[in-house]
Amino acid sequence: MGYALLGALAVALLLIPGLAYYMYKNPKPIKKNKWLERLTANYHSRIGKVLNKPKQVIPILIAILVGAGVLSAVVGKDFLPELDEGSIWLQVQLPPGISFEKAKEMSDTFRQHTIKYEEVTYVMVQAGRNDDGTDPWTTSHFEVSVGLKPYKEWPRGRVKADLIDDLTKEYAAMPGYNVGFSQPMIDGVMDKIAGAHSELVVKVFGNDFKETRRIAEDIVVVLDDVQGAVDIAIDQAPPLPQVQIIPDREAIAQYGLQTADVAELIEVAIGGKAISSVFIENRVYDVTARYIEDSRNTPEKLESLMLTSSSGAKIPLSQVAEVVVATGESTITREMNKRHLTVKLNVRNRDLTSLLSEAQNAIEEKVSYDHDKYNIEWGGQFENKERAYARLGVVMPITLAFMFLLLYGAFGKLRQAALLISIVPLALFGGMLALNIRGMTLNVSSAVGFIALFGVAIQNGVIMISHINDLRKKFDLRTSVQIGAKERLRPVLMTATVASLGLFPASLATGIGSDVQRPLATVIVYGLMFSTVITLYILPAMYYIIENRWGKEDYNIKIDSHDE
Repeated sequence: MGYALLGALAVALLLIPGLAYYMYKNPKPIKKNKWLERLTANYHSRIGKVLNKPKQVIPILIAILVGAGVLSAVVGKDFLPELDEGSIWLQVQLPPGISFEKAKEMSDTFRQHTIKYEEVTYVMVQAGRNDDGTDPWTTSHFEVSVGLKPYKEWPRGRVKADLIDDLTKEYAAMPGYNVGFSQPMIDGVMDKIAGAHSELVVKVFGNDFKETRRIAEDIVVVLDDVQGAVDIAIDQAPPLPQVQIIPDREAIAQYGLQTADVAELIEVAIGGKAISSVFIENRVYDVTARYIEDSRNTPEKLESLMLTSSSGAKIPLSQVAEVVVATGESTITREMNKRHLTVKLNVRNRDLTSLLSEAQNAIEEKVSYDHDKYNIEWGGQFENKERAYARLGVVMPITLAFMFLLLYGAFGKLRQAALLISIVPLALFGGMLALNIRGMTLNVSSAVGFIALFGVAIQNGVIMISHINDLRKKFDLRTSVQIGAKERLRPVLMTATVASLGLFPASLATGIGSDVQRPLATVIVYGLMFSTVITLYILPAMYYIIENRWGKEDYNIKIDSHDE
């Protein structure tokens, strides 16, 4: 858009003057548009009535400003609109510790329950960790890619959100499946941003595994009651049964052994140890020795493993260590060298900002923990939103200040520059009203739309005010305002109509790739409708009020003192 505006500026300054000279050097008869002539005459009559009592627009002006403030406060706020990738990506958590055969059986069941929907073209399931090993998942976790038909082939009126709702109900009725919905590309992005495959995460930092998991489980319960929070789960797998071998150092010393001897036996017997290498051309392969499975597959058999003392005596492992079956953490995650558990959640049918605020307050009120030993931190897409809004908070004032300086330079009067810049909050009303009615959120896309809207609205104001100023050199104030508004009706309507009609299809588009342009177009199209009315009626009235009060000495024509 930036380059397009620069190109338009170059055309306006360099090309249009030449074309205008070529067109007007041989004047031709002007053709009248009867419909537009009637509209102009009607507007001329109405603006005259407004100027009879110009202060009647002030309550309307105040109502618009208050409405703009209220709508801005209640509109949902996000980073970006949800981008539709035309497919679905699922994160599926199964009961922990299941075997590969059971995972395969559950995969087939899951695929059958998904592929039966006519909008689905394929279902591809990956069990366990990915090929590059960046995710520490076991066979208890699936990543599922669901392909979809082109939307034009779907039943009339059915959209992707309807399919997701149906799949959510389908999976909820299947025991053993905890399913989170996402899309292929954004899933990877969220993993890099939040550290989990979800839009938001709650990280619980602490050293005690049991207490940390208790806090995380309480958070899951609290988030279940927050409207719009879906796919809630603890990212790390729960504790699993494990064999623990606890060495008895005194017994080890009595037998003339060292702890390293016990560790080496466990390494060789259970984990395997490289004892040699094989070279095949330029590749090297380790030769690993490990006890056969029948001699190490139960705690009793592990206790029977033999150690050899310095005297050659054979000592069973049970004499120098305790072999127990206990429950322990299957995954330990750290951030900044601190242990933590991650509660992940997605946002559906609600804006990110309001959900985050409600969830943070609910956790603070309902989850009890020692604030000195444990810490709760939020992460995810809202971090991008905060950074983007912070930049907009700098860019918008600078842009408006620069526009104000340009207006002051063009008109040479502070009051007229201030009047024109005041169009900005008035134009804000139309855009915010459209976002609220259409259920959209204020995000980076719609914010860019507001910047464009402000520019067009102020441009229309400049077109009208500059012409009125020229007319005041010939006529009194009231006549100048009424004639100037009438003569600038067509340029103002043309500017607003071209922009609105050009972007109207984009404001209604629903295809893949339209998610970013739809909020931007909505703000401009519907915002221009309101800002045009403001420019045509409120701006002339306010100009008349201000100039009748403070601008009587600026022109040589006598200013009338019409009863306001």
